[in-house]
Amino acid sequence: MTADTMTIRQMCDAFEVTPRTLRFYEQKELLFPIRDGQKRLFTRRDRARLKLILRGKRFGFSLEEIRQLLDLYYVGDQQATQLSRTIDIARDRLTDMERQRAELDVAIHDLRSQMSLVQDMLASRGSAQDAAE
Repeated sequence: MTADTMTIRQMCDAFEVTPRTLRFYEQKELLFPIRDGQKRLFTRRDRARLKLILRGKRFGFSLEEIRQLLDLYYVGDQQATQLSRTIDIARDRLTDMERQRAELDVAIHDLRSQMSLVQDMLASRGSAQDAAE
């Protein structure tokens, strides 16, 4: 192991992921660790890719979208295609997230209204019970 590589344990600790997650990304050909017998050694390139994978997942990008973006790094146009496509996917995802937030805002408002009605019903029952006693 060199200073430029990390073991699977070091990667797990550094990125707060499980070994299973790293093996899954390797199986999906998103990461390409060096194999030394049973040992996997992750390069700087793997670390950069994992950082982008995790960021993409946090934003709700699909693994296929992430793969496409990572593959565009090698187009040879100083990442112009990759960056342009990233903006397109991010814009679509942001639109989806804003729509979901609006739907959640409506649902939250409705739930609060229903809770208020139920609280009023309980309060009125409590007042009626107090009066009966």
